[in-house]
Amino acid sequence: MASDATERLRAELRLIIRRNREAFEGEYGEQIKALLGLSRDQIDAITPDATDLAVYDQLMEVVKDASRKNLSAAQLRARIKALGTVAVAIAKKAGVLAALG
Repeated sequence: MASDATERLRAELRLIIRRNREAFEGEYGEQIKALLGLSRDQIDAITPDATDLAVYDQLMEVVKDASRKNLSAAQLRARIKALGTVAVAIAKKAGVLAALG
């Protein structure tokens, strides 16, 4: 018999997997794939420090969340812009903002 801790871990993993699947199957699945397609060198070219990687991670979460929730393109665009200029630069490099119209 599995322990309560093991069952909680399994439930948590199922939730993570479900949320990830929903993001890829949602409205912005292609934008998520485009962001994932960026190389480390492409991301590092935006800023010389580790800031761009932290912002890249935030940007990915924002796009995944928007995809899961099927937010409008305008809502996603506003959220990306709220993350700041580095996020906008990363999104442009991946073609995400252009794809939003």
